[in-house]
Order: sequence, then structure tokens, then C-alpha cells
Amino acid sequence: MRKPQIVALSAALVLAVGGCSAGSLGSTDDSKGKVSLTLLVDNAEQTVATGNQLAKDFTAKNPDITIKVETRPQGTDGDNLIKTRLATGTMDDLFEYNTGSLFQAMAPEKNLVALGDQSWAGSLDKNFSSTVTSNNQVYAAPWGEFMAGGILYNRKVYDKLGLQVPKTWTDFMANNARIKASGVAPVIQSYGETWTSQLFVLGDFHNVAAASPSFAADYTADKAKYATTPAALAGFQHLQQVHDQGLLNKDFASAKLPDAVRELATGSGAQWPILTSVISELAADEPDHLNDVGLFAIPGADATSNGLTLWSPAGVYIPKSVTGAKLDAAKKFTAFLASPDGCNSQVAASAPTGPFPVKGCTLPASVPQVVKDMQTYIDAGNSSLALEFLSPVKGPSLEQICVEVGSGIRAASAGAALYDEDVKKQAQQLGLAGW
Repeated sequence: MRKPQIVALSAALVLAVGGCSAGSLGSTDDSKGKVSLTLLVDNAEQTVATGNQLAKDFTAKNPDITIKVETRPQGTDGDNLIKTRLATGTMDDLFEYNTGSLFQAMAPEKNLVALGDQSWAGSLDKNFSSTVTSNNQVYAAPWGEFMAGGILYNRKVYDKLGLQVPKTWTDFMANNARIKASGVAPVIQSYGETWTSQLFVLGDFHNVAAASPSFAADYTADKAKYATTPAALAGFQHLQQVHDQGLLNKDFASAKLPDAVRELATGSGAQWPILTSVISELAADEPDHLNDVGLFAIPGADATSNGLTLWSPAGVYIPKSVTGAKLDAAKKFTAFLASPDGCNSQVAASAPTGPFPVKGCTLPASVPQVVKDMQTYIDAGNSSLALEFLSPVKGPSLEQICVEVGSGIRAASAGAALYDEDVKKQAQQLGLAGW
């Protein structure tokens, strides 16, 4: 699942490649020992701003190295451009790109410089390093912050009703009963933007993995299914249950992201299963209510193993086509990126929406409560990666299926079975063994 601005607008972000650079062929070392590098990033406004800030701050500390930020499209066009440049040896000296399954698709041992021997590699949070590791070698420094899938909640509603953050689904449903009795919609859904429907399923994966540790590997090998694994089926059942018990906001079928943000911020709705990156919209649209909103992990069956499902940030990679002084300079940049100075540079570019995956990086005291709550889970070791970072199998129709289950159109068991069929098509296209 890509970041929401990419998921929600994927069709609009398939842009032309014409303005992109020709890669590292255009960057040269001059006769005075200075090195010029190019850094390829996606063309999202925030990504470009972060790249420019990092380049500026890095060069201030390393005046013999200059970095030119260049852009690529997002979405499928961007994926294809990355593959083409790596295959033809024309990739930029450094490039920002996804972690997890898309990292593995780059054939890292063939195309990328291993960075596991760098001193900073040991400072990476394991939830990040595992997404950029192949054959026990780390291949990237982190770009950006963690994102979580959980439940954003209105703290004022909780305080008024004397509610505690739930760690089990039973406790969550007990809270919902009290919230409904108070006249507030217990659970917000925004099916007018279908990608937002998936979080009771995708954000529940920490609980799935706790109950069934081999699920990701078995799922990838077609040995486990959502419909026949109780912990995995639970996400679909949660979707059905909150609908069938009348716990949703009245406009759940048509509400879009701004509507859900407003309802949560003002307290007309109490809880919203969603990605934490929406706090950017919360900060922009409802700044006076920013710290009225907190975060808790999606409750599961077992309070002792309850924890937060995380989405890893992107990584910055060095292609094997980079050698000599350029390679040394590129490694210096990755070291800067994976340091408190690099984190501070990113904070200067834009307010962080999650914790950094680098030990020693601290968040400003001014970060929203949601980010502080995320940090608490990570610091306590109560977090793990979303399934898409552990398996390449994800069907294209999950969001539509979740809307159907969450709207009472299809039963949870039927939705899970349909999704198992949906992923089968993709697994076969990927040529995975066992399918």
C-alpha cells in the first residue's frame, strides 16, 4: 500500500518521463578534487523539498561534494524508469525509492552497492533495515519516517467518557457501545475514497503475525489464506461487525478524506482506522484540533501481544555503476542521511509525521500527539511491519472488497475468500512458487 496521496491519486500521478535526467552520465568530477553527484527522487512536492534541503545541508558539511536533485514520475512510470536505468547502467549516483518488495524486485545483489559494512548500518531500526536487506546485506539509508496503520481517536471524547485505550477487540467494542450511547459516531469510515477502507485488514497485521508467526511466508507460498486463518480473517470480520452494529458515521458510504478529518477533529466521530500520514491533512485543515487526536494500535484478540503495524519509509540507494571518488562521496551522503544531522535536515524541510528509523534521532517537542504515540509503541518494541514489506503478494481489489464488506454488501467470510482469489492472479503473474 503506497502512501495515501499516491494511492488515492495514482491515476493522476502517472506522469511523463520527458523531464527526467539521463542519470549519472551527466555528473562529472572536476580537476580540483570536487565531486558532483545527482540524486533522483520522486516528483512529489514534499519529496523534492526534502531532497533540496538534504543536498544543501550535506554540501555545507562537505563543501567538496555538490548534489543536484533530479526528479522522476511516481507510480508505474516511475517503477519502470528505475528498472530501465538500472538495467542500462544509466541510473543517477543516488536514488530514492521504495523499500520491501519493490526493493527486492531491483535485484539488489546485481544492481546495488551493499552498505552493510558502513558504520551507520547498526543504527537502523530493524523494522527499516529488514526491508532493505538481501542475503544479510543492507542496501539503503532511510529517507523519511515510519508511517503506521492504526486507529486515530478523539482524545476529548475519550476523556469525557472516561475511556481507556483498548488493547483487545472486546474492549474496543465496549468503548464503542459507550460512545454510541453518548450520541457520537463510534467509528468513522470514508468509503468515498476507497483506499481508506483497508486499514482494519492491513493495519491488523501485527496481530496476525503475533498469532500466526509464519503467516507471511506461508501466504507467499500459497500455504495460508485469509479465509482459513482465523487471525487474518478477523480484519474482515471487524469491518462487518462495526457496520452491522450501527457504529459508523452516517455518511460513511460517501465521506472522503476531508470529511473524515473534520468529523474526527471536531468529535462528531470518535475513532478512525487509517494511516497516520493523514495527520498532514489534519494539521492543514484542523490545526486547532491537531493535538486533540491520538493513536492506538488496532486491538486484537490478545492484549499481551497487541502492537502497531508499521509502513517503512523509502530508502536511498547507490547503483553499482557508481565507482571511485563518486562512490566514496555517495557513501558519505548515505552516512549523513542515517544520522541525527540527516534527520534534522529532513525536519527543516517539513514537519515529521512519524518517528525516524535511525537511533539517536529525536523528534521535536512540537510534533503532533499522534507521532508521540507512534514513538511509544516503537520504543517499547510493540511494532512490526505491514504484510506488504514481508510478501510481494497483494491483490489489486482489496479496497473494493473492503468497501463491500464494510457496507454490508458482502459477508466477511465471502470477502476474505474473494480476496484470496484476487491475490492468486497477482502471485501467478509474479511467477511465485506454489501458485
